[in-house]
Amino acid sequence: QLQLVESGGGLVQPGGSLRLSCAASGLTLDMYTIGWFRQAPGKEREGVSCISASDGSTYYVDSVKGRFTISRDKAKNTVYLQMNRLTPEDTAVYYCATVALLYRDDVPACYGTNYWGKGTLVTVSS
Repeated sequence: QLQLVESGGGLVQPGGSLRLSCAASGLTLDMYTIGWFRQAPGKEREGVSCISASDGSTYYVDSVKGRFTISRDKAKNTVYLQMNRLTPEDTAVYYCATVALLYRDDVPACYGTNYWGKGTLVTVSS
């Protein structure tokens, strides 16, 4: 059975860093594109980043470019999200999910599909 389990969330001060992990079972990262999504209080869920199953290409929403890095470890069947220079606007529940790439005006974007983890809370506050 395909399962995704997030970990690594917690409380961090503005400007700090945190690394989230998404441990996958019932799948291999060669077969599924995996992405990170977040939902802040009062806001809709948004796609943050994803990494391609085929070639490892990465994609990011504009608000996190240059600060967040997605990566994968095939041996551990785990996808990571390294988050640097965090701001209070990054506070949210973060989810990992299987992903499809959708093109909007010829630009690819991550879109969550059928499988989701339960989420891990990231709080950025002084």
